[in-house]
Amino acid sequence: DNALQGNETSNYELEFWTKSNETRYLLVNATTRRGEDNNVVGVVGVAQDVTESKKHDRAVAAMANELRQLVDTANAPIFGIDVNGNVNEWNEKTAEVTGFSKEEAFHKPLVSTFI
Repeated sequence: DNALQGNETSNYELEFWTKSNETRYLLVNATTRRGEDNNVVGVVGVAQDVTESKKHDRAVAAMANELRQLVDTANAPIFGIDVNGNVNEWNEKTAEVTGFSKEEAFHKPLVSTFI
């Protein structure tokens, strides 16, 4: 619709269905097509099939969720800090051992607050 109004669209992701009812993900650029009188006569779309990278991104996200669950429920205290020494990781076991919830610990200086 935008390209038909003269507004070109870049990197727009669309889901396409194949004849075998499979979903393919396409990254589309739509360019306005104009006639000799400069009036809009249609749209030219150029697409890139990004289905495999989309599947990869989903698999990585699933693994990250599994890792997050493993860290959160580990039977050992796991905590982390950012480059400024502030807490950015605090699992359930750390909360149990210290008595400080994740919300209470996050963004606090680890050494001066807890050690």
